[in-house]
Amino acid sequence: MTPQEQAELRRPRFSGDLLVHALNQTPDRPMLRSLDGPALTVGDLRDETSRYVQALAALGISAGSRVALLSGNRPEVLHATHAVQLNAAIYTPMHALGSIEDHAYILQDAEIDLLIFDAAPFGKHATELARRAPKVKLAGLGPGPGAVDLVALAQSMTPAPLTAPRVRGEDVARFGYSGGTTGKPKSIGGTHAIASEVQRIVLAEWEWPDPPHALLCSPLSHAGATLFMPTLLRGGTLLVLPRFEPGAVLRAIQDHRVNCSLMVPSMIYALLDHPDLDTFDLSSLETIFYGGSLMSPVRLKEAIERIGPVFSQFYGQAEAPMVVTLMRKAEHLLDDPARLASCGRALPWNEVGLLDDHNQPVPPGTPGEMCVRGPLVMTGYRNEPDLTAAVFDGGWLHTGDIAVQEPDGFLRIVDRKKDMIVSGGFNIFPREIEDILVSHPAVAQAVVIGTPDPKWGEAVTAIVQLRPSGQASAADLTALVAERKGSYQAPKRVEFVDAIPLTPVGKPDKKALRTQFS
Repeated sequence: MTPQEQAELRRPRFSGDLLVHALNQTPDRPMLRSLDGPALTVGDLRDETSRYVQALAALGISAGSRVALLSGNRPEVLHATHAVQLNAAIYTPMHALGSIEDHAYILQDAEIDLLIFDAAPFGKHATELARRAPKVKLAGLGPGPGAVDLVALAQSMTPAPLTAPRVRGEDVARFGYSGGTTGKPKSIGGTHAIASEVQRIVLAEWEWPDPPHALLCSPLSHAGATLFMPTLLRGGTLLVLPRFEPGAVLRAIQDHRVNCSLMVPSMIYALLDHPDLDTFDLSSLETIFYGGSLMSPVRLKEAIERIGPVFSQFYGQAEAPMVVTLMRKAEHLLDDPARLASCGRALPWNEVGLLDDHNQPVPPGTPGEMCVRGPLVMTGYRNEPDLTAAVFDGGWLHTGDIAVQEPDGFLRIVDRKKDMIVSGGFNIFPREIEDILVSHPAVAQAVVIGTPDPKWGEAVTAIVQLRPSGQASAADLTALVAERKGSYQAPKRVEFVDAIPLTPVGKPDKKALRTQFS
């Protein structure tokens, strides 16, 4: 054999290979639905993907080009992102709820060649971004100012056979960006090997209905896309909602007999607080995959009691995406608050350790930083050698999450390392106080932060969102925490708000709350 033949003989198959293979199977099977558009078969998806591959090539996109996307949920997002993948370009998603400052920073930092944007809601936004990053070309999903209409261009193309690009595992497939909650967003390099590893673990470990009839209501440009490939491979259907709206989600589950979806905890809270929740027929639901931030054990118990034992938790982060640990549906024990506060057990595909500040394993039952090593781990922070060296200290990825391992192997995240409060010389973990506050029947959600204090150094400050018609005083909540955790951990200050601000990915925005209440 020639060297090239030897290389091809054992060449790994990456996400592009999997996509091309899957789109060439069962072409007449219904696959993709939206509320206001035609249903698409697998063959329709294949042909649309081909058109978009050709359209992007006509705009100069090829191997190594850098393409960003800014859009809400619509089927064209799938066509465009798959075309980026099959052209071996580097994909950078930008969250639809992100700020124009963060978006402009990402375009410049990632040296983006082409910005694809949803023309109707983001036309003015894209025009301003082009002014700030003049080297970026614009392509609209629909007609937009100063932009090529990518949809029209794609429709002018004739479908052709799809070909997977010949990429290497170490080639960069994606620049993800952190949420920017502690400063400027950090660029995270993701390779084709990492993307394939995520899909492999998700297919092997997640509890998929047979077949999945999935509802996509989380951002399709980000984690929501995780549902696509398993649904395609397992013979299912995917219903795309343009955005998360609790009433629309409940109606879609009922009317379309949805059996699985992916949500962040704030979405589940919104479903629980919807006044008509109990009037909808949700009996088709088999699995709700949830993750992205910590969930209150009290509200999780409420969700299981009112919606059903359908919840399956995944834990990961942008630096080691999606599937570091897992807590399956049957492992959610209603009578065990510690179990409901868990993020599950480590999966065998990567190594997980709880380490102290010297990178040594902590004793059983002792809090330590959750650290990861294995094929999920990012390549590093782009153009940030010092940050990369710090996060990889000791040959581990340091997640920044402090956790305790229970005797049965379940991991319980105590808090983010950077969120720990030092008050009067004591280390205080906000997560524990938040869980106590939410155990009050009037409280829908709570966030605890440290605010500067001349006496204590940091004062424990609770920001509380009450349930509809819920009533509780600051004194009630302070006394509740003091009773369970001691007076030194009780909030020195309680602020009531109409809604907890969220980051674009649905996590409580502690940065904004610190700015507001410090």
